[in-house]
Amino acid sequence: MTESLGDWRRTHYSRQVKPDMNSQKVTLMGWIHEIRDLGGIIFLLLRDRDGVTQITAPSKKVSPKLLEEIRKLRKESVVAVKGSVQESGKAPGGVEIIPEEIKLLNQSQQPLPLDPTEKVRAEIDTRLDSRFLDLRKHSVNSIFKIKSRMLHSVRLFLEEQEFIEINTPKLVASATEGGTELFPITYFEREAFLGQSPQLYKQMMMATSLDKVYEIAPIFRAEEHDTLRHLNEAISIDVEVAFADQDDVMILLEEMVANAIKDVKKSCSEELETIGVELEVPKTPFPRLQYSDVVDLVNAQGVNLRYGEDLSRAAEKAMGEVMDGYYFISGWPSEIKPFYVMPNSENPEISHAFDLMYRDLEISSGAMRVHLHDLLVDRIKSKGLNPDSFNRYLAAFQFGMPPHAGWGLGAERFTMCLTSAKNVRETVLFPRDRRRLTP
Repeated sequence: MTESLGDWRRTHYSRQVKPDMNSQKVTLMGWIHEIRDLGGIIFLLLRDRDGVTQITAPSKKVSPKLLEEIRKLRKESVVAVKGSVQESGKAPGGVEIIPEEIKLLNQSQQPLPLDPTEKVRAEIDTRLDSRFLDLRKHSVNSIFKIKSRMLHSVRLFLEEQEFIEINTPKLVASATEGGTELFPITYFEREAFLGQSPQLYKQMMMATSLDKVYEIAPIFRAEEHDTLRHLNEAISIDVEVAFADQDDVMILLEEMVANAIKDVKKSCSEELETIGVELEVPKTPFPRLQYSDVVDLVNAQGVNLRYGEDLSRAAEKAMGEVMDGYYFISGWPSEIKPFYVMPNSENPEISHAFDLMYRDLEISSGAMRVHLHDLLVDRIKSKGLNPDSFNRYLAAFQFGMPPHAGWGLGAERFTMCLTSAKNVRETVLFPRDRRRLTP
């Protein structure tokens, strides 16, 4: 029969139980990872957030009643264990617990939809369908501990740079970059959309005295992709800075990325070891390539890329063969960049836009923005959009908008770089893509 906690309270996670705690009383709580009954002794592996602890129940030290209770337990059931620490060189972490009491908190049904011990591998769709079980694997939840630390590091870095965190609407009336990648919704008596990015609101903030802002929040893109790199809901780390150009925010971005990698390497050593990743902190400044040079490099690799085209997947892979690590691509043609990107005053066909790449993966896009009202209206028209749809946005540019620049960094793609994940869905708790809306 399962029970409530009552007066039981956890005293330690598995990682906190050390060999020098010999004979100390502890209470652990978690899931049953494995049970091995050898007759005269039972080994129970208890898994929690931080690791696995061996519960050793020898018949000479444990009562027959407790042994019988242990034998009734099933894998993945939730239990609480009170016992004493004993040093053991053969046990995980060099310690084992000799149990005095075990409370069954919830019995797991059998069979399991997948095997959290990973003795039987499951396909990604099976794993995502039963994500609650999948996340019990330390190789999986380590990714999210790393992602959490990265986001903490990013926030701390930006706060130390005197940035102000903002929260912008996710229900919007108009497109950010055109109407082909929007999720429409019914907003009372009219149509609205899920926000593609906070771009327009970030720029409007530059007309205020809060001129260094950031936001970490969801973005929604109705792209009909079915790749290992695209999601329809993702977390974007967005920054905008007034009285700055593209060079200023590129320096900010590379310093933030290098700092986050350094912090993750220091703070998540066990998680990185669990997933088998050795992080290298990149040197700054990152290499800077011109778009025109990238076209030549890609074509030299046998990929046909015409000047003025965005990088195809084949072109990205070709760059991944040439470049190892983080690098910028700048000098993009204005034609393939959004309306708010500032053209070069000397050659308007070239923009002040940049992408940050990691090998063959684009993880960030940024630019100096158009801050001149009339030029912005012309740019909106050139993209086949109606300036009347942006009247609230454009108003901010009529009353003193300073030069400004910024970028958006994909949290999930950056996490792929940190963890060597091959599928972006590995870096999202509950992914939303073209085919998946549950769980």
